[in-house]
Amino acid sequence: MRPKTLCIALLSLLPAAAAAQTPNEVIAKVFAARGGLAKIRAINSERVSGKISFGEVTGPFVVELKRPLKMHMELTIQNQTMVRVHDGKSQGWANNPFAGKMNPDAMTEEELKNITEESDFDGPLVDYKSKGNQVELVGKDKVNDKDAWRVRLTTKNGDVRFYLFDANSFLLLKWEGKRKYEGQELPVESYFSDYREVGGLKFAFAIDSGSSAKDLTQKIRIEKIELNPELNDAEFAKPPTPPQPGAPAATPAAPPA
Repeated sequence: MRPKTLCIALLSLLPAAAAAQTPNEVIAKVFAARGGLAKIRAINSERVSGKISFGEVTGPFVVELKRPLKMHMELTIQNQTMVRVHDGKSQGWANNPFAGKMNPDAMTEEELKNITEESDFDGPLVDYKSKGNQVELVGKDKVNDKDAWRVRLTTKNGDVRFYLFDANSFLLLKWEGKRKYEGQELPVESYFSDYREVGGLKFAFAIDSGSSAKDLTQKIRIEKIELNPELNDAEFAKPPTPPQPGAPAATPAAPPA
């Protein structure tokens, strides 16, 4: 091969080499796009409130999170309130008034696994190695009309999740995974949009989820995110039975002195 031809052949390889990314490089850009790891780690508590819709019905929700892995969630639909709580250690409680279960009872092993993941508001990619997770950069993909990096995450339990990040902004566009419900493993997709800045960090204020892009039956519209609010640890203990339609209202406790 002549020198000139060889140079042309080498130059043709440069774009591919320059475009090559490693999982850690993509993840680093994801953290930077959100506002930086230092700001993410500086959050010790968080309160998120807004509206959640299931098909045609809509109601308010509030989620409170606190390190390490503490969570208290309440949502009210058609005057019935669901509560889910995790103490940050090994216990959780939940009720389901829509199935006639009014009292928050101890969670099953599967429910505990799910709420432990939800309680990690850093997300599974932050310090993923120390959490026992593995990541792999699958390659480029599309989310609607946007180019995206597809990252595969395998949890320490062997569960597989896919994260699709905008190839330009590096913000999360889509999440793919599975959830177990009543003994069945069901596919779930979530789409993230309407990013806004709170305390120097970017958050998606619109999250649409369902079994596929054509079946997005759950819609979350966040109205407010509070970073580092004061949260009482009592919020993360076993909750009382919430009042339901027709039940007499409980006498409010006196405020602490």
